[in-house]
Amino acid sequence: MRYVLLIGCLIGLVVVSQAQDDVVITSHGEKIQVRVQDDGRLSINVPSESIRDFKAAGLVRYSDFGAKGDGKTDDINAIAATHAFANVYGLPVKADDKASYYIGGKQRTAIIKTDTDFGKASFIIDDTDVERRGAAVFMVSSGMRTFTPEGITSLRKSQAKLDLTLPGPCLVTVTNANVKRYIRFGPNQNNGSPQTDIFVVDENGNVDMDAPIIWDFDQITDITALPIDETPLEITGGTFTTIANNAESKYTYYSRNIAIRRSNVTVDGLVHYVTGEGDRGAPYSGFIDVGNCAYVTVKNTVLTGRKTYTTIGSAGGPVSMGTYDISVNRAVNVSFINCTQTNDINDPTYWGIMGSNFGKNLLYDGCTLSRFDAHQGVANATVRNSTLGHMGINAIGTGTFTITNSTILGRSLINLRPDYGSTWQGELIIQDCVFKPTVRKLSSVSLISGRHTGLHDFGYICYMPERITIENLKIDDSNIPGDYEGPALFADFNPKMQDESYQEQFPYVKTKEVILKNVSTTSGKSLRISDNMFMFKEVKVL
Repeated sequence: MRYVLLIGCLIGLVVVSQAQDDVVITSHGEKIQVRVQDDGRLSINVPSESIRDFKAAGLVRYSDFGAKGDGKTDDINAIAATHAFANVYGLPVKADDKASYYIGGKQRTAIIKTDTDFGKASFIIDDTDVERRGAAVFMVSSGMRTFTPEGITSLRKSQAKLDLTLPGPCLVTVTNANVKRYIRFGPNQNNGSPQTDIFVVDENGNVDMDAPIIWDFDQITDITALPIDETPLEITGGTFTTIANNAESKYTYYSRNIAIRRSNVTVDGLVHYVTGEGDRGAPYSGFIDVGNCAYVTVKNTVLTGRKTYTTIGSAGGPVSMGTYDISVNRAVNVSFINCTQTNDINDPTYWGIMGSNFGKNLLYDGCTLSRFDAHQGVANATVRNSTLGHMGINAIGTGTFTITNSTILGRSLINLRPDYGSTWQGELIIQDCVFKPTVRKLSSVSLISGRHTGLHDFGYICYMPERITIENLKIDDSNIPGDYEGPALFADFNPKMQDESYQEQFPYVKTKEVILKNVSTTSGKSLRISDNMFMFKEVKVL
């Protein structure tokens, strides 16, 4: 957002003008006023005496700018005005604890750049009639400006240093639009995404190797750098209720969320409910939407799984639409700590709560949620001290995926997503866990599932984890039907690959080594390698 501050004297009055895309602030007269101009911008007037009072109090409230908090009056203009003023003067924002702020469908986003305490207040977000479904209700934004670093024309995978000097630590995003990755296969097939990478670089050009560059860039068509805010920003409390849209069930995603686009942010103690879901509805891209930033923590937060609706996919057949309350895209070092959801994590009528793309170093710690998911790749992920429900762990990516002291209730312990090649280039570590497969017509159980025919070009070489370490795993298979032969380490990734006659056009690199220590089953049946012994004949099990 762009700010302009002008201070001068005019007929004995101090005039302050501030521009923030859709907001103008002035200071004259004796009354705080918020109005909408003909061009749609907010015009905010705050007298000089009021400015002094706010500075002395050390905070501003939504009620100071006209919010009613009665649960009926649309308060979005007052809320946006409060944050716009707070952003200029560096003041935190506090909601009134007993207020119920109604937010209708107007196209207005409140920009958050200072600490915000939603406290015990309630927020009703009505999505039944919105002007712009893709607009966030709140956007946590950086005061820093994105810029284009000069002189970087190529990059190598795992490159440790860039030949540049930066004003401070920056989040760098690089794209080569001439190379396509993640060419999706299946009912939602597509032509892939431009090769993209995102990583943190310090002022001397050193790349944070805990989240390394994962692609070779022979050419760079776009590169940007966003300075990382050094001062932490905190958002606390608040109970939010979304009245769900009743739009046609197709891929017209709604945002209407809290979008985090600033680094070094903590969300603590927020609660989000969903009501009004009917027989149809368009999907949501995530109420907590983390993107283009680094070092974000969401903790002690309660979220809600969304109802699953179906539509016709790009291949012409019916598909269930992904719809999320958590979304992470192009973000590094994002943690979810002690987070839960309001509905049953094993109820399949609700879609898995989280989706992500282009993430690095994603963490669940102490969470009870229906799913962890990485669509277009994650570099390094950890699930610990957590319980995951009916959609379990779905991921593709690189680096190390660690699962410790957790209970997994999905159809497999970890599913390597077939629509993106069932690829994990790196290592899988599972320690001190319980796997209790959901039955749902299961006749076989596998720890690691996926599918790869070797006949589709995903835009990259596909790998299984090079090394898999499983230590102290209890497989609770007591609810599996009687003809069950016992759990398999690997699912049958390619039922047609039964002998040497099967030729992969795009060879799948298999696991080299599996280390098993203290793996037990409730049924007493032994862990097998796979139903497809030919495919995994070269795997060394220790």
